[in-house]
Amino acid sequence: MNRVRRTPVEDAREAGEGRAAGPAQAIAAATAHYLDGDPIDMSALAAELGVGRATLYRWVGSREQLLGTVLAEMTERTYHVALSGVRGTGPERLLTVLDRFMREVVDAAPLKAFTAREPRLFVRLATTPGPIEERAIALLCRELEREIDRGALHVPLPTRTLAQAIVRIADSFIYAHYLGGGRPEIETALEVIELLLRPAAPYPPDGPAPGPSGS
Repeated sequence: MNRVRRTPVEDAREAGEGRAAGPAQAIAAATAHYLDGDPIDMSALAAELGVGRATLYRWVGSREQLLGTVLAEMTERTYHVALSGVRGTGPERLLTVLDRFMREVVDAAPLKAFTAREPRLFVRLATTPGPIEERAIALLCRELEREIDRGALHVPLPTRTLAQAIVRIADSFIYAHYLGGGRPEIETALEVIELLLRPAAPYPPDGPAPGPSGS
């Protein structure tokens, strides 16, 4: 008998069921609403959980903090989708994962619904230090270290510094349309990130530097 594949909404709701109300259930309920494309209203969420607003705020912080937590969870889920089935090693593998990840983010229906309602809030949450950036950096650090350990990647920067730079570059290009640009610029983001993953070899200390023509 074939197993019916569950949707992210079903997974999120199941995560909050069968347990006493608490922070995990609040986050699961908020995630389910996000995935349905619905706004997250703290009063309605508190009523759904059967608690007061003060209790909900004590569990999850402010509405912005809750949204940051939900979006960080979505970042990790999307990353694992992008990672699934990717072969190869080194820069090629990393660029493929990042390409798939960025396209999944841009095409995500729940994110489109959220940004249609609150574009400025999303940009603030996604492009400033916080749970979304930290989750993305941690995931990318793990992948960079895996490639370095297998000898398939050689970079001159500390892993966290490199991961942070890549995350910020990706954000600035894929959210360009929220910052006054015309559209997401995934190809440009990948070109810039590739320069970080394939650093140019230094010139020999005693050799001539290339001339104007690069020769």
